[in-house]
Amino acid sequence: MPIKFNAIGSFLFATLFVGSVLAQDQRDIPFIAEDIHLGVASCAGSSCHGALEPWTNSTVLQNEYIIWEEEDPHSGAYKTLLTNESQRIAKNLGLDRAEDEDLCLDCHADNVPVERRAKGFQISDGVGCEACHGGAVNWLGRHISGEADHAANLASGLYPSEDPVARAELCLSCHFGTKDRFVTHRIMGAGHPRLAFELDTYTWTQPGHVAVDADYKSRKGNISSVQVWAVGQAVAVDSLLEAMLDPNRNRDGIFPELVFFDCHACHHPMSNVRWAPRDSHEIGPGIPRIYDANLIMMQILLQRIDPNMADGVAVKSKALHQASLQGYDAVINAARALKDATEGVIDQLASYDFTAADTKALMAGLLKEGLSGEYVDYAAAEQATMAASAMLQTMVDDGMISREQYVELSAVLNDCYSAIEKDEEYNPRQFLAALQKLQSAVPSL
Repeated sequence: MPIKFNAIGSFLFATLFVGSVLAQDQRDIPFIAEDIHLGVASCAGSSCHGALEPWTNSTVLQNEYIIWEEEDPHSGAYKTLLTNESQRIAKNLGLDRAEDEDLCLDCHADNVPVERRAKGFQISDGVGCEACHGGAVNWLGRHISGEADHAANLASGLYPSEDPVARAELCLSCHFGTKDRFVTHRIMGAGHPRLAFELDTYTWTQPGHVAVDADYKSRKGNISSVQVWAVGQAVAVDSLLEAMLDPNRNRDGIFPELVFFDCHACHHPMSNVRWAPRDSHEIGPGIPRIYDANLIMMQILLQRIDPNMADGVAVKSKALHQASLQGYDAVINAARALKDATEGVIDQLASYDFTAADTKALMAGLLKEGLSGEYVDYAAAEQATMAASAMLQTMVDDGMISREQYVELSAVLNDCYSAIEKDEEYNPRQFLAALQKLQSAVPSL
């Protein structure tokens, strides 16, 4: 469930740089890269990242470990496996103890193979430093010495998490899945919560452990929230289509892999009558619909930056929905055609120079799509709300609106967050009313 934004927001965890790191040196995510992981303790010294308070004369905060330990949910990911709820899920799946199973540990801990764990490594640390920043065996020495710049650290194995594409691939490897670790409908049926993700929002709502000052920007650059959001949407779409085309992930016996479908098309109280037609898929009532919230967002993006591609993607998206009524082979062919139609869009969005006019147009497009009925499904409303947050953040960061305007507009946006706060109680009419209020507030920009 997304966290409702505080109207003032936090500027500690900034949106990040579309670097050229991946173009120069494509790296595997830390889970599958070959580097040895030393364990959280290697970063936790008081003279490293374990200081109780930020240092005043340091280029970094120095208390990153404390923030992670005390505030970041990732530090408690392993402990979640010890709860009664997790043990129940494991039993439902025919497993013994959740904390011993790779199926659970792969995302609830830094579960690299034993041969890649140094002596001080502890699986119980949860999703620790190296789960995101990469096995430290080769880069830690240079990092501690202070003699290497950021590029040298990257060359030694530090994961380029400042790059939005790399960040999206890393985060989605758990928050959606890869061929190596994947949360299926069967796992959700056993009791696992629904997965939701949007790159910019989930970056901001994590406790910030970087200070984005002039020094940071000189080393790693800076990028707007709207671009981080855009890249995240494109990577999410690509991940979905890649999974649908993977023969090891797209079937469960005689059933399709239902995790590719919109959860709320089937799972909501019978008294909550929320179905409404949508021209973009033309799927009738009572039929599971392929999850397309990220596709809707990407369509809004493409309409602004590449209308020709947008038209082709719209046709292929609708064909994918229709193929779900025809059979397995039709879905595979349609998914492949859509993946071909979106080829290159990740790089295009990562390198695109979003202007103030683009951000305003995207906000207008976002509101227009919602008021036309595209967000009747909960997942689309959820993604649209987080998208609006990214756009407002970019507006205030780039001086398009004042801090006072940002606070006022964020308060209006909080009505959208209220409408999606409880997915099983979602009412499209309540969300539409909140969206209309936002539209009334935005023209003043």
